[in-house]
Amino acid sequence: MSLDGSEPLDAARARRVVRQIVDRGRIAFSRHARQEMARDEITFAAVLGVLRAGILEPAEFREGSWRYRVRGRDGAVVVVALRSEEELVIVTAWRAGS
Repeated sequence: MSLDGSEPLDAARARRVVRQIVDRGRIAFSRHARQEMARDEITFAAVLGVLRAGILEPAEFREGSWRYRVRGRDGAVVVVALRSEEELVIVTAWRAGS
């Protein structure tokens, strides 16, 4: 399984890659993610917290890329697309129940 987009990463590797990127990689935000974060009052710091400690769910293939949903303890949900071992994109984020 690789980041070439042909297959999803298994949960353990995806979790490692996400945490590695949070620690020393690049994080980009889609316009949609920024809008949803503002609407649900989710901060950049909260997104990082979810990515560091949240529960990563199995990948879903959507709109041309594998996406990984990460659920935080506080009810925040962050969806990411991995672009490389050094970069991810926050596709969207919301607070459950919002």
